[in-house]
Amino acid sequence: MGRERLRPVDLAREHGLSTQAVRNYEEAGILPPAERTPSGYRVYGPLHARALRVFLALVPAHGHPTATAIMRAVNEGDVEGALAMIDESHAQLLKDRETLKAVEHALRDLAPSDRAAPVRTGPMFVGPLARQLGVRPATLRKWERAGLIRPQRDPATGYRVYGPDDVRDAHLAHQLRRGGYLLDQITPLLEQVRSAGGLEPLESALRDWRGRLTSRSHAMLAGAAQLSVYLREGGGSATYAKG
Repeated sequence: MGRERLRPVDLAREHGLSTQAVRNYEEAGILPPAERTPSGYRVYGPLHARALRVFLALVPAHGHPTATAIMRAVNEGDVEGALAMIDESHAQLLKDRETLKAVEHALRDLAPSDRAAPVRTGPMFVGPLARQLGVRPATLRKWERAGLIRPQRDPATGYRVYGPDDVRDAHLAHQLRRGGYLLDQITPLLEQVRSAGGLEPLESALRDWRGRLTSRSHAMLAGAAQLSVYLREGGGSATYAKG
């Protein structure tokens, strides 16, 4: 690509960033090492500008930490490692889609006519329920403090006891957390389920979740396209990564 010289401010302006953010990205390995003038000023080139575009395209697709790790791996010459991380993200997205389907199936099981006689899946203590969900017992206690689940206490031992409704709510909470919902967003949805006030709020949340998964899929395509161009233009080559 030529030897065009770019200042940190030139890269920053394109994306509405600060020059300090650009320097931070270089220090984090998101950008390849910059050349330095005799007076110590950073000098970037078109490939650095491309690297920044790639990173900003990868963030909505994979999240900031994974996007950082991908760019660092590429700039260190470990392209296979970067591609493996992208594969893992795609696998996680597929798992999230499967989780969404599971929540939708759970909704069908929560029809008003079924709430009076829920499927018996309890009582359970905190340890077995945590293992069933794949979370820590501390997570269940956190959900309890947020009002997501309301276990009773065993009068003899004082241990938490989760009845059928608590187990159901814990599963729904876990599935919604996997979908990216915050605790204070989940609490009113579960309140609606408990009070038989209608499933529309939860159904609306699931439509939003599906939309966000679709947006993430598109972002993955856009990020992959940017990364492909970067690799073709020399990003990740051993000579360039060594600066």
